[in-house]
Amino acid sequence: MRADRLRRSAFGSRAVWLLLSATAVLSCSSGRGADDVTTLRFWGMGREGEVVAELMAGFHRENPDIRVRVQQIPWTAAHEKLLTGFVGGAMPDVAQLGNTWIAEFAAINALEPLDAWIARSAELSAGEYFDGIWSTNVVSDTVWGVPWYVDTRVIFYRTDLLSQAGYDSMPRTWDGWVAAMHAVKRIAGPDRYAIFLPTNEWAQPALLGLQNGSTLLNADGTRGAFSEPSFREAFEFYLSLYRDGLAPPMGHYDVANPYQEFGRGFFAMWITGPWNLGEFQRRLPAETQGSWSTAPMPGPDRAENGVSLAGGASLVMYRDTDHPEAAWKLIEYLSRPEQQQRFYELTGSLPARTAAWEGSDLATAPLTRAFWEQLQHVEPLPAVPEIESIMSRLIEHSEASIRGGTSAADALAALDRDTDRMLEKRRWMLGRARERP
Repeated sequence: MRADRLRRSAFGSRAVWLLLSATAVLSCSSGRGADDVTTLRFWGMGREGEVVAELMAGFHRENPDIRVRVQQIPWTAAHEKLLTGFVGGAMPDVAQLGNTWIAEFAAINALEPLDAWIARSAELSAGEYFDGIWSTNVVSDTVWGVPWYVDTRVIFYRTDLLSQAGYDSMPRTWDGWVAAMHAVKRIAGPDRYAIFLPTNEWAQPALLGLQNGSTLLNADGTRGAFSEPSFREAFEFYLSLYRDGLAPPMGHYDVANPYQEFGRGFFAMWITGPWNLGEFQRRLPAETQGSWSTAPMPGPDRAENGVSLAGGASLVMYRDTDHPEAAWKLIEYLSRPEQQQRFYELTGSLPARTAAWEGSDLATAPLTRAFWEQLQHVEPLPAVPEIESIMSRLIEHSEASIRGGTSAADALAALDRDTDRMLEKRRWMLGRARERP
């Protein structure tokens, strides 16, 4: 799933929702029509769900005995809609699924395992995808989804302001990055900042922790590992950016129009994702259009890219589909490089297949080259169903340190306690599994 959508997914109380909504599931028939045509149901989310129907004409030409009915679902309702559909036995045949949801839907036995399908496919294989992105679809050594589009975070920055500070490119290490931010701050003045790090986002502290070698959770995903040195050091580095006046202690709601503020130089850098490429081009004033670019994330102590988050969405087949062969044909078709290129043209969502990058100028164009480089260095969040709730707690405890003065050690200890409580059922289930002969 897109990394920025985690905080927008209306996660809510699942148990209450399921009890209230199970009787309200949309019932959609699928199967053979009067003309012996198979009807597949496809659920797509947000903008992608709006435009994917435009790709279906070619699929229908190749497969005149299959018709695909597309339903678009807002991202804010998607998670609950999927859970309700599962409980009510009204799942689609194929759907777009945010890759942080893969573990959850695999755990409730909603998805068809895809290893056997991929093994005999002439259309796709794991080696044709970015390693870190592919791994978001693997849980317990089983593949549950095929990456459809990818997201990751890079630095969007004002090239003119960095140049005025004495830098012709973004440094590759944390030390160099911080030095550049201090240089920008000196020329910007006391009321402007080097970087915007929204305090109500989990992505920045999480990716800095991953860069510093943290696994976020322990080896079997049953307890938090936020107090361990690797994450604590990264978290203290993150807090120092606010303490030293390089980042304003502000969230998204405190900055009414971040594009306008970036354009007027209120901040010179912003860690964000590919969804903002189009927004920057549309929303920044004309005089600023030639004065910004993108760069991969710096790393802690190496003269190479630091890792970033492996995000995006995948194509999944639901276990109870009556038409698995037709469903797999649709997944293969949407995974073709030419279809991924077309999908990028329609949505701005970056392709998951490396061939789609290499067959276009995406890997070399000035604004997308940084994403190509960064996608070689991405890591997924831990593949546990509770990860969204854990990331929500990361926001809360980060803000307690940024705004409330809670020490890093106290904030991370509290985060570990919250995480351990959320993973209690997982510990119990794994313990029972180990006891079985």
